[in-house]
Amino acid sequence: MEGSLGTHLRPKGRVPNGPGHTCPTPFPQELEEARRWEGARDVRPLDGNVRRWGGLLLPNNPPYNTGAFRFELTFSPHHPLEPPCATLRTPIYHPSVDIEGHVCQPLTTHVHWEPTTRAVQVLQDLLLQLDSPDPQRVLRPDVARELQERPEEFRRRAEEHTRLHAEPRPDPHT
Repeated sequence: MEGSLGTHLRPKGRVPNGPGHTCPTPFPQELEEARRWEGARDVRPLDGNVRRWGGLLLPNNPPYNTGAFRFELTFSPHHPLEPPCATLRTPIYHPSVDIEGHVCQPLTTHVHWEPTTRAVQVLQDLLLQLDSPDPQRVLRPDVARELQERPEEFRRRAEEHTRLHAEPRPDPHT
């Protein structure tokens, strides 16, 4: 029941004025903020579409810090009321990323999403997950089990996978 009480009764994630409504978004400011962040490089719209961004994530910690990982961030027409979807395009051996690149990222679920969350915060959260694998955020149970039960083997496999699949890290001075 929305009635005259306004939007505070609207369920989270529901868009005002129905499915055809789109929300104005501060994409230029958010894109510039993401470009200035040191944890990513080459952040830009893909194919000229401001609702699809791509770039490289630069993990800080082993076993991923020897490579760069291409990501895609896709925004709904209802952004910022709906969360973006983050996907890794570079294969990675990680318990929170499935083989198709989907990421277990609670921040971008409808339950946890806040319209005030900035795109750079989504990227920062994703990088934090890469830097600190959490066996509780699982899309690959076998990899999570290995991380918990045989951490040395997990690290060896993740380092090898990074060596084989990750892109070279860009020069930090360019």
